[in-house]
Amino acid sequence: MTMWKTVRSEAGFTLVEISIVLIIIGLILGAAIKGKDLIQSAKQKKFYNNFVKQWEITVLDYYDRTGGVIGDGSSNGGTVATADGRFDNINSAAKWTTVENRLKAVGIDIPTTNTGTSYHYSFKGKTSGSRTVTLALDSLNITSGGGGSGGAAVRNNVLYFTQMPTDLAIAIDNVIDGVADGKNGSFRHYPDATDWPNVTTTPVVNVTYILDVP
Repeated sequence: MTMWKTVRSEAGFTLVEISIVLIIIGLILGAAIKGKDLIQSAKQKKFYNNFVKQWEITVLDYYDRTGGVIGDGSSNGGTVATADGRFDNINSAAKWTTVENRLKAVGIDIPTTNTGTSYHYSFKGKTSGSRTVTLALDSLNITSGGGGSGGAAVRNNVLYFTQMPTDLAIAIDNVIDGVADGKNGSFRHYPDATDWPNVTTTPVVNVTYILDVP
């Protein structure tokens, strides 16, 4: 009996012992993956709060204080002489400087980002790697009733983001519209005739966030 116990112990682990080890390894890997997803989710929320939401608040705050649309007409830091209620396509460093100066003139703080530039934000997506997301204040034709629905194109003031990681765009769409639908709602894939693409084959997208102003 003693000899049998010795031989059996030297033969290695039993199937039960191996199964227990594999289960433990699986639990550890699962926890690690979940933890990584939670970290990514926290970064996505930070991007939304510190960049998207902050610029939305800034635009609305300016309208509440002045009755005008920031970046619309020279009196509001825009590029054309007369204001018409639409963003003047603020998409360059020089144009942004004029807008920022106008915001400061009425006592509104400029949103701060992780790049030191108010209209740039660096973000590392799941498949895109690190990208610099760029914001423009623009007035674009957005399909009423949803992209691809055959509805009329209606001009809207939008926060227009380029080079946004696709997984980040989908996450923000869920926050703003409550569902990941790139063709409908306030937050859309641009052009809005197509839904959000596969994050692996299309790692970055351009998006519009329709603002209810004026």
